[in-house]
Amino acid sequence: MTALLQRRSLMLWLAASSAPSAYGQPAAPWPTRPLRIVVPYAAGGPADVAARQLATELQRSLGQPVTVDNKPGADGNIGTAEVAGANDGHTLLMGSLGTHVINPLLWRRLPYDAVKDFAPISLVATVPLVLVINPGVAQALGVRSVSDLVHAATNQPGRLHIASGGNGNTTHLSGELFKRLTQTYMLHFPYRSAASAQQDVIAGNMDLMFDALPSALPQIKAGKLLALGVTSARRSPSLPELPTVEEAGGPALKGYEASAWIGLFSPSSQPAEQLARLQRDSVAALAAPALRERLTHRGMLVHGSGGPEFAALIAAETAKWARVMQLSGVKVDR
Repeated sequence: MTALLQRRSLMLWLAASSAPSAYGQPAAPWPTRPLRIVVPYAAGGPADVAARQLATELQRSLGQPVTVDNKPGADGNIGTAEVAGANDGHTLLMGSLGTHVINPLLWRRLPYDAVKDFAPISLVATVPLVLVINPGVAQALGVRSVSDLVHAATNQPGRLHIASGGNGNTTHLSGELFKRLTQTYMLHFPYRSAASAQQDVIAGNMDLMFDALPSALPQIKAGKLLALGVTSARRSPSLPELPTVEEAGGPALKGYEASAWIGLFSPSSQPAEQLARLQRDSVAALAAPALRERLTHRGMLVHGSGGPEFAALIAAETAKWARVMQLSGVKVDR
């Protein structure tokens, strides 16, 4: 009788142990519906292109459609703020150096906290800039290299006019870092967009600029712009014959690097197991040869890193550009 009761108690215990409980239910399947990657910029730019390529790969591994939603405005702040407030577990952000480093340093009031509101998933790609000059200006000044440009700017302070896509953005800060390291003075003219600045350099109304490589590449190949150097730490596969600014600039530009970057973020409320899956699947997606080839063809350098490495990059970039802004007196009235 005692053995029977013991056997029955054991069976009841096993049944209770196998049943789900309020404290130990298996994790619900995720994702349960389509995911959305918000791009806080207009369609066609590097962040948009990278998001669409990544979405195609992610939907294969996640088993759900992944759509891209462009929410441009206020230098990326509108779309970024929307994702910061999302708590549906299915909304992601293709953020950038602008949204997570430059804007927090320049804007007095932001509608999001770049650190507290987001969890870094993976660095997706770096986007080198390229130092370009109007070919006629280059010929008149005898400029064929970065070192020639430094020589011309040193000998004629204020003679050269450098355009940018706007105060405080990457095309501006790259030039400020260049001027700071070379101790040269060139007049800065901010435009409402990098595309407008580029057109004026081509037309000869401006002398030179630091432009995003993907947008400058067609103009360089057409001979409308003369490329002097890329701003990345290593040469770009898109223009392997073109040296880096550091390579071509001499001792003053040792260590010069000013690439923009784009990366995938989730709201900080994303559960840890979902975040881990997103990180794992994103790194795998960015290793896909077809994706890497398509983004490299557009002038990007493809990465794929874990969250901690991405967070460390953001912290290092924040310190670097804060220093450049402080020394150059860069301010934006916002």
